[in-house]
Formats: sequence, C-alpha cells, structure tokens
Amino acid sequence: MAFAAYLTIGIILAGRGTPPVPPAMQAVNLLGGHVRGNRITTRSWAFDYDTAELSPDGSTGTINGVHHGIIFKNGKPYMTISAEHVSVNTQSLDFTALGKVDIERIDDTQKRSFDTDLVEWTNSTKMLLMPHPCYVHTEGQTLKISQITVNFATNEIHFGKIAGSVQLKK
Repeated sequence: MAFAAYLTIGIILAGRGTPPVPPAMQAVNLLGGHVRGNRITTRSWAFDYDTAELSPDGSTGTINGVHHGIIFKNGKPYMTISAEHVSVNTQSLDFTALGKVDIERIDDTQKRSFDTDLVEWTNSTKMLLMPHPCYVHTEGQTLKISQITVNFATNEIHFGKIAGSVQLKK
C-alpha cells in the first residue's frame, strides 16, 4: 500500500515544472569580439563588434556596433565598413547592414566615403547593394545618389539618380 501511494505521488509530481531548455536550443550571446566570413581559403568580410547574438545552430547572427569592418575583394582588404546593426548568414556569407552605415575604400587617393542606412552584400554574386539614398563624400564635396550597386566580380559600379554638383580638378 505504501508503495502504491509513493508511486501515485511520484506520477503526480512528475509533470510539475518546466524542464530547462537544452543548451543547443539557446542563442549564443557575445560581448565584444571579431567575426569573419570565409569560404574555404577566400576571405569575404570581417567585423569587430560590441555585441552579437548567434542562432542556436550558428547559421545566422545579429551583430551590433560594428566597427573596423572589412570587405574583401579577391581575398584582399578593399573597403572598410561600420554599422549600427548587421545581420549575417554564416552559411552563404551574405550580410545586411542597417542603421548608420559608413563605407570607405581602402587606399583611395580621393578619400571617397559612402553614408547610407542600408547595405546588402550577396557573397555568391559578389554584389554590394546600397538600395536607399547614399551620400558620397570626396574632397569636401557631397553627392546624393538614390542607390548604388557595386559588382566586385566585374568591377562595375552603377549609380542611380544623382543630386548635387561636383567640382572636377585636373
């Protein structure tokens, strides 16, 4: 009889409380660090960040406070990037930068920089898209461009509608 009561109480109490979520199902939160997007031996991008959250399987992530970011062309540093927020896909190496986004070409004699609020990188096609208005700064001059597309594979750059004026120097 005592065994039956013990068994009954055990069955009743077994359903109480929620079991903890297995560690594999929880996002990974990181504070300060460096993340890279590499495909075998070819570098795609690298970011220093303030905080990051990776999905439980590590296939996607949200990175906040990106600074000292680098976009590579043919495996060599080509542009720097800083952004408030970046969403990355670690499988495809695609990323989307949001908020205040600043991009500068490395070793550019004209010191050109680009400011916008949305940048999309598609690694498979090596395309950098700035679909929202962009401000291009060079030697104290600023142009507003409706959108910019940069094809790293073909070295083609497409500018949308341009507003502003530029003084050319010889």
